[in-house]
Amino acid sequence: MSPERDFSRYLSARVLSVVGAVVSAVALPVLVYQLTGSAGWTSAVTAAEALPYLVFGLLAGALADRLDRRSMMVAMDLTVAAVLLSVPLAWLAGGLTAPHVVAVAFATQTAFVFFDAANFGALPALVGKEKLTTAYSKLYGRTTVVELVVPGVTGLLVAIVAPAALLAVNALTAVGSALLLRAITSSMANPRPVRGAGELANDVREGLRFLWQEPVIRILTLVGATHSVASGAWMAVLVPFADKVLGVAPKGDARLAVLFTCWGVGAVIASRLFPRVTARWGNAKVSLAALPLSVLGGVLVLLSGHWLVLCVTATYWGITGALVVINGITYRQQVCPEELQSRVNTTARMVAWGLGQPLGAALAGVLSVALGDPRAGLAAGLAVLLAGVVTAWVSPVLRQAA
Repeated sequence: MSPERDFSRYLSARVLSVVGAVVSAVALPVLVYQLTGSAGWTSAVTAAEALPYLVFGLLAGALADRLDRRSMMVAMDLTVAAVLLSVPLAWLAGGLTAPHVVAVAFATQTAFVFFDAANFGALPALVGKEKLTTAYSKLYGRTTVVELVVPGVTGLLVAIVAPAALLAVNALTAVGSALLLRAITSSMANPRPVRGAGELANDVREGLRFLWQEPVIRILTLVGATHSVASGAWMAVLVPFADKVLGVAPKGDARLAVLFTCWGVGAVIASRLFPRVTARWGNAKVSLAALPLSVLGGVLVLLSGHWLVLCVTATYWGITGALVVINGITYRQQVCPEELQSRVNTTARMVAWGLGQPLGAALAGVLSVALGDPRAGLAAGLAVLLAGVVTAWVSPVLRQAA
């Protein structure tokens, strides 16, 4: 089997996985909001989806650098399929509850943590570091097209179909991803035996040491964390924001479908721009430019009072935010040794997303409920983002690298 065919299968598997994940990302918050009408429960779903990275990220990264990555990803895909099927089954039986939805969000994302840890090391091993920027840009471009199209379609479907039933789609895509990954013949790992907790602990320390000692990676991880706080806050309040601020109902209003596509439009644009801008200016200069522009995008979203205005501002925020995200991931993968890929990238994602996303969601949920206004929750997330951007600009690390 040719490397190109294996990469094509890998790419198709990732696209299928993202289709299912996006369906869940739209359906779960809408589902729990329909069940409860509560911004607090909606925030709980967002936090539950991000928390597993904080809890399991270090262990997942260490295991993924020792075990067969393909087998690990296949097992996690099948686990996701099994867990998600419990939601439509409970809904059909008339026993679906908000805690059940939150538990499923946590369980599926726990499986995703281990899948993602293996995936971080699988792509560089599959294509080689010299082709990594092109391969990752192609991967990011394909998946962001999915993130552009699928949220809108899902948002339209949840307006006319019960969101619980749509989660069966995620189960099917997870099975499809597993079958494609099983068909890959190229090696994506050099398995090493796990001889005990002591070796795993040493692996974790080695990954943390590399992450801390690389100054550019360290600062990019910090700003990634504050971006995740802001995005976690936005995801937590998007449905209540649409309902209470924009007058877009969570059920029966097709405009909700449009609102779910806006960030994806920006991400698609960013994926096309990224190889060009980094080739011309380098990672550090791209970060220095994109960081304050991302803060501006969040502020414009916060001030949007009409759904059409929000579409424009959220798209702009998607462009600048995605540039920051892609930049941080590709830079880490380019400078990280192969044997540390899963540990370093999973640890960085654990700090940036696993800590930032649930913190942002929890912060937004508490303030939105306490003040009765979802804009208060988003404003708090943006304040954290601003602090991270100021820290990055004050630090000499990025300026020296530029």
